[in-house]
Amino acid sequence: MTTASIPTAKPAQVAHLASKIISVRELLADMAIAIPQYQRPYKWTGKNITQLFSDITIHKDKSSYRLGTIVFHQDGERKNIVDGQQRTISLLLTARALIKRRSEKELDRKDLNEQLGELEGRMVNPSFESEISKFNIHNNYFEILRIVSRSDFTEEHIDFLLNKCQVVTVALNDVSEAFQFFDSQNARGRDLEPHDLLKAYHLREFGASDDSSKTSTVACWENSDTTELASLFSQYLYRIRNWSRGASARYFGKDDTALFKGVNIETIGNFPYVEQLRIAHHFVDQYNGQYERRIDGRALGFPFHLDQIIINGRRFFELTSHYQELVSRISDESKRDHELVGPEGLDGYAQKIMGTINSYPAKNRTGDCYVRAIFDCLLIYYIDKFGLTEISRAIEKIFIWAYSLRLQMQVVQLATMDNYVLDNNLFRRIKEATRPADFINCSLPVLAGMKSTKTEEIEALFKQMRYYE
Repeated sequence: MTTASIPTAKPAQVAHLASKIISVRELLADMAIAIPQYQRPYKWTGKNITQLFSDITIHKDKSSYRLGTIVFHQDGERKNIVDGQQRTISLLLTARALIKRRSEKELDRKDLNEQLGELEGRMVNPSFESEISKFNIHNNYFEILRIVSRSDFTEEHIDFLLNKCQVVTVALNDVSEAFQFFDSQNARGRDLEPHDLLKAYHLREFGASDDSSKTSTVACWENSDTTELASLFSQYLYRIRNWSRGASARYFGKDDTALFKGVNIETIGNFPYVEQLRIAHHFVDQYNGQYERRIDGRALGFPFHLDQIIINGRRFFELTSHYQELVSRISDESKRDHELVGPEGLDGYAQKIMGTINSYPAKNRTGDCYVRAIFDCLLIYYIDKFGLTEISRAIEKIFIWAYSLRLQMQVVQLATMDNYVLDNNLFRRIKEATRPADFINCSLPVLAGMKSTKTEEIEALFKQMRYYE
């Protein structure tokens, strides 16, 4: 792709912002749309296309559905796309595929035939020099053509896509203002964090019956520090969910957000696997809505589990809030004199374990922090499943398993941590356990020949517990 500099706004030009909501058909019929050469290549793949059409199918019964924002630099009659290029090109490809379908066999609805005919005569046909763009455009067009040619992609879907799917368009006549607006919409130039993308996705998944509670439901999220939310997902939820199913969990990125997308109770079919979720979902709401709750003040929380199928929309925000509280409580307590079981404290070696891993001099080295992360994640997973039953025995087992890695390795890196978990996966054992003993009674090897340094306190505990010779 040839390199072109971003045009500079004229000094005398006064920035003016014009914003409106238009349908996809109105967007595609705009002959002034242009994709400037300074835009990055078109990088959407089949995965993005599949998600787009999945959303259309899920929401097709709504009166309208918002697809996002398109930011333009208004340069005379020309509208240069500053933000929203990927989505716009994909929609142009979709219209081309629908026109191809119509050319092979006219639609039953006359209005849709006319609308597609109008688009065929008005749609822009941008050219691309980037080989990346050409490759993805070619592949995505045929992916879209396969989708819209299927019998289950009905004329109702076509009408919904063209006339009820909407975008917010923002046009500014000063290019620098346009890019500043784009930056402010995208965390001041940084890519949106995965948890921000999840927030946007699950807000769209709210059912009609939940709209009235949307503001209060997301209030906790909005009041949370974004760094803490990022840590919750990347350091705990992502790792536990992936490790419990035997998958790698090194970096939580935008491509991993599907791990926190599940089913929409209002739109999912009556599949057997959904029934227990549907029963719990409606029972909790029905119980909390009874007039007796105004008297006894009791509220029933949804029975969340770290490895469950995610319920989209309101329940996702409740799940996030639930684990914010759980992780914070366990993490805070585990970094003090640990009294998870209340005033009576821990017994056996558990109390000494917590005191040691909280205080030994090398605890803040990078490798030691990775080992501590394994310990905390497995402890949280155990408590999430079995509560505080046999917690002291569980802490002993988790300590030996996690800190064996520290004693055996001079250098512990992120990959070391991940590989160790997958090769010696106690997360899977907890997932498959039906009672605490199934986990606590697992056998762990006795170590010999310590390779790590500055971990004398850890080694001493291993010797006391008869796990080091």
